[in-house]
Amino acid sequence: MEKLELFYAKLVFKMNTERRLALIRKLASLLRNDFSLMDALGRIEKIESKEGRKPDEPYAIVMREWQKNLEKGLSFSDATRGWLSSEETLLVTSANVTDLVVALENVDNVINGITKIKRAMRNAISYPLFLLALTFGIIIMVGMYLVPPLASVAGPNVVWTGAANLLIQVSEFSMNYWHMIVVGFVVICVLVWISLANWTGWVRTLFDDLPPWSIYKMHTAVGWLMSLSAMVSAGITMPDAMRILADNSNRYLRDILESTLRYIANGDNLGVALSKTGRNFPNNEIALKRKYARGENDAEMYDIILAGRGYNFGVVYSENLGDLIHQWRLLLDGRKDNWQSTIEKKMPGIETKLNGFLDQLKNIE
Repeated sequence: MEKLELFYAKLVFKMNTERRLALIRKLASLLRNDFSLMDALGRIEKIESKEGRKPDEPYAIVMREWQKNLEKGLSFSDATRGWLSSEETLLVTSANVTDLVVALENVDNVINGITKIKRAMRNAISYPLFLLALTFGIIIMVGMYLVPPLASVAGPNVVWTGAANLLIQVSEFSMNYWHMIVVGFVVICVLVWISLANWTGWVRTLFDDLPPWSIYKMHTAVGWLMSLSAMVSAGITMPDAMRILADNSNRYLRDILESTLRYIANGDNLGVALSKTGRNFPNNEIALKRKYARGENDAEMYDIILAGRGYNFGVVYSENLGDLIHQWRLLLDGRKDNWQSTIEKKMPGIETKLNGFLDQLKNIE
């Protein structure tokens, strides 16, 4: 009975992401208010068990199990392993060397972000998949139930041509091999599903531009970037964070991160290392920004410039500033790697024109 209760509690805890994150937020709040980890878990267990009146509540069982594991001398990440998702376990691993409160808050932020991304992607692809399945279903149903009666009425001596002949052929194929179509479709779906997390190499790089691999790449990249950001902000060095992520990733992401780590070990920064892998991961624009920006301020400026390419001061008064914004556009849209040095050479003249133009505007006021 105890094993069954543990299995049920783990199932409920892992399936209810919203409730699980709420509990993690509650634990982080108690720790931030100077509760010890054991006291915080005990306080939450009392709340979930209604002061002990309902000890079999799934979330109360979870808290007791975590306490038992911690009493055995396990770290928090090991004590909660199997109860949290792989992404959450990965993030709380950083708590072994840094602040547990920060790690728990990172879990909440990252998992919430990943959940929103998953929901948006699911909504984006569900309708096209439904239409695809509906199309196959209609073809099979027409071939099996509509065409045979029409062909019977027309008689055996009728010669079918053009689209009608194609419809007859589809009908015969559907009636004779419909089970093979269904099995083949299922097998293809299974193979594609397995390939998403396991297929690596240069051929996979080509397929990463095609759905569903491109969608999986986007989802993986978002999760990786958020996890990396959370771990670095928690005080872990970039190489160590990359190694932890690689060790806890599936084969697809691990292959990319290990290749990136080899270049980082040779002294390259993250953007250059990602670019040298040739995998276009996360995407070309992010790799370009990190590769050629000399610091965080330059990378931030790159984002500002890209966001302001539409309608802003530089566009409206571009001619007064030596056509500055259009020069930026040509350099950035053309993926030029010398965009910083090119603009730096022009900066003295641009600043002179800008100051003169601002003086003219002040005189107008």
